[in-house]
Amino acid sequence: MVYPVGSKQTLSMLTRDGVRLDADVYRPDSADSFPVLLMRQPYGRAIASTVVYAHPSWYAAQGYIVVIQDVRGRGSSTGEFELFAHEITDGEDAVNWAANLPQSNGQVGMYGFSYQGMTQLYAAAARPPALKTICPSMIGYDLYHDWAYEGGAFCYQLNLGWAIQLASETARRQANSDAYRTLYTAARNLPITDPVDLHSGILNQLAPNSHYHDWLAHPEPDAYWQILSPCSYMENVDLPMLHIGGWYDTHLRGTLRFYRDMAARSRFPQHLIVGPWAHLPWGRKVGSVDYGPEANSPIDRLQLRWFDQFLKGIDTGLLDQPPVCLFEMGSNRWRQFDQFPSPAPIAYRLVTTGLAAMDEREGRLEPVRDGGDAAREPRRTRGDGDSTQCFAASDKTQNSNLGSADSPEAKTQNLKHCLPDTLVHDPWRPVPSLGGHAGFPAGSFERSAIDCRSDVLTYTTEPLAADLHLAGEITVELYCTADTPSFDLCAILSEVKPNGSVYNITQAYQRLTSPRSARLTSRISPTPHQLTLQPTCIRIPQGSAIRLSISAACFPAYGVNPGTGAAVHQGCLLDAGVITIAIFSESNGLSCVYLAIQQN
Repeated sequence: MVYPVGSKQTLSMLTRDGVRLDADVYRPDSADSFPVLLMRQPYGRAIASTVVYAHPSWYAAQGYIVVIQDVRGRGSSTGEFELFAHEITDGEDAVNWAANLPQSNGQVGMYGFSYQGMTQLYAAAARPPALKTICPSMIGYDLYHDWAYEGGAFCYQLNLGWAIQLASETARRQANSDAYRTLYTAARNLPITDPVDLHSGILNQLAPNSHYHDWLAHPEPDAYWQILSPCSYMENVDLPMLHIGGWYDTHLRGTLRFYRDMAARSRFPQHLIVGPWAHLPWGRKVGSVDYGPEANSPIDRLQLRWFDQFLKGIDTGLLDQPPVCLFEMGSNRWRQFDQFPSPAPIAYRLVTTGLAAMDEREGRLEPVRDGGDAAREPRRTRGDGDSTQCFAASDKTQNSNLGSADSPEAKTQNLKHCLPDTLVHDPWRPVPSLGGHAGFPAGSFERSAIDCRSDVLTYTTEPLAADLHLAGEITVELYCTADTPSFDLCAILSEVKPNGSVYNITQAYQRLTSPRSARLTSRISPTPHQLTLQPTCIRIPQGSAIRLSISAACFPAYGVNPGTGAAVHQGCLLDAGVITIAIFSESNGLSCVYLAIQQN
């Protein structure tokens, strides 16, 4: 039944410490009682996340009281805004207040993405009895690994842009017109003056209390992150949840980490849907690729079915369907799974003449064969890819001794006869970021011009004899040496189309240390490093090829590594030097990419 919707009301509540929180409330024009849908957000409640969701009045017309609330210190709510600091207690108070609104039947569900997804987790952590279900979208479960840093490298472009956006809301609340205009301009042309020194002059001046400064000052997963991260508080939380992500969303690691955690222990249904989307918008075209009409967001109707199921007790048929729904790019269709796919990885070794930086024909990807195609497992590590562990040891140390199933000793004993590819990184002209999940704009773009650079190594398969379906997590294992104490590696998997155009599929970034015993000058003791790429689901058609591109920078998505070993909040461009990296590959598959090939 579709209801007429009454006029929007603005209502206020007081938190337990006396702070006033304001909300817009949308109601069906009916005398009946209804469940409540609550969204809590920091961007001014009028926007109501309509960048990705239907307007609240649409949900109200379906028989829900919809509450869009300004969090503390945002919009017109009083108090001081401190990033995520008050969301557990304020969230609990907001749920209890919403449950007791006139015409509420006492049943509350929450929805929202990004910060609004995070507020759901924090509210759920308090376990208010009225909260019956949540639909978190695109969240950072472990705030360090899933949001601020990736592989030990600071997610520069997105973190800086978001901090400037939040600072502009503070300036607006203060009626500081000059600051607001300055920040507005900066948001559209990020003020990047030093690719190594990631401190922000404009934030130092106009937002001295911004979280950005703290995030830079804590480059390791220490107690600061543990206090802030939702994963520290969710151990006893158990609710039916609809988890929503995007293949090109920068927080997909967090969405999947949380889904896996809940699916492994929950007594209630946990469903996951991942579309071909970036953080926003959720539509058919992402980057420069059109994924067809099926890629248009089904989330509003799906959420309505979810809330009808768990807030109204209506059998919507959702629980009769497989819990995992993934959009397969390339075929441009939705596929259903009983669990998130994790097929046995198939190893493709890197083969080179030593000139993979100079010509795309000089580096090849070939399947590893041991009398036939061998499914070879990379050595498993605990870190960004481990959904069961929060606040793992720093990626810069935990990945320093990784290897594949074969022992590193056996693999390296004949390296004197192995010609490596040499990668030279110049901080004056770092390899630029283009799309992916960490750049802006995000998505898939034609990147053949970047692959033509001499500071990018490329390894390409022969054209595929049949369609290839990838679904799940892809890893890359590289044996390398470097002539500096620290260096970065960026791995990008792409589709090379028959016409020669190249479109990125997924990528990974890692900040690494280089033991003195394994510097470039020795050339006999390369260190294995494992990079876990953003999970994906894609069909690569017959006639296309797969390419792995390796570089030592991806700027400004991530700050440039000066090579000195200094923390991300130390150093500057003047300190940065040229970094030379040798990547080793040979006939027994020293360096490999492990593809998650799914049987169709």
